[in-house]
Amino acid sequence: PRPQTRFTRVPEAACVLLACGLLVVACAAGIRAAMVTADERMATPSGEIVIRPLAHASVRIDFAGRVIYVDPWSGAGLEQQPLADLIVVTDADAGAHHLDPAAIRRLRKPGAPVVIPASGLAVVPDGIVMNNDARRAFGNVTVEATAAYDVTPGAPFHAKGVANGYILTLGGKRLLFAGVTECVPEIRVLANIDVAFLPMNLPNGRMTPSAVAACVRTMRPKVAYPYHYDQGYIGRLAGRGAPTGGADAAESVRSLATLLAGVAEVRAADWYPPR
Repeated sequence: PRPQTRFTRVPEAACVLLACGLLVVACAAGIRAAMVTADERMATPSGEIVIRPLAHASVRIDFAGRVIYVDPWSGAGLEQQPLADLIVVTDADAGAHHLDPAAIRRLRKPGAPVVIPASGLAVVPDGIVMNNDARRAFGNVTVEATAAYDVTPGAPFHAKGVANGYILTLGGKRLLFAGVTECVPEIRVLANIDVAFLPMNLPNGRMTPSAVAACVRTMRPKVAYPYHYDQGYIGRLAGRGAPTGGADAAESVRSLATLLAGVAEVRAADWYPPR
């Protein structure tokens, strides 16, 4: 018989959330939100997928002997990370937490493909451009570029067609990395998503917990990761910004878990460790 999808975690505290750099136990009946300090493991007929959240929007995926990075960022502490067989970049903000040329140089194996939106060519001249709705296979990994943009006005504004989200298909399982976006129609119609990484708490009320929850209810992924949600993290590390920002961000994850109890597994990974 065909193996079933299996989500496991290395045993840790049942439910742990980050608040101002402290680990706070926060379990509520019926809510399955857990601080994923270990790997997320997912069985497929072609081998195990291991998903490792790194920092903010940066994620590493291991599958069938290959290492894949989404938005590798130097701020994630990449010194001990293995070299990449494939890198995908969602947005072209050079030097920041999506398109980071230093991180790409550090991780890229010679000749490894780097998938980018067209706006990133100035930074990665040999990058492989994928526009929204494009699809391409890289060995045993299929990459589909999805639309990533804002509909709510105000700064910063992310225009349609400038950035990408991606669906990575590995061993028949579909992982969505939505990038910086609202829950636009192109995302709402996605189907058969096993794990969805969705941004939360973008400025000007974009993708609040309630908006992310509505998006998850439409897409129905098995597992939902909020990411890209603590916009003040870097500022606080440098002594700027509201000192309560970390607690506020952690509270938004708890709110999302409450809203999605019984709908999807919500993961609250350790995206923002004190450094």
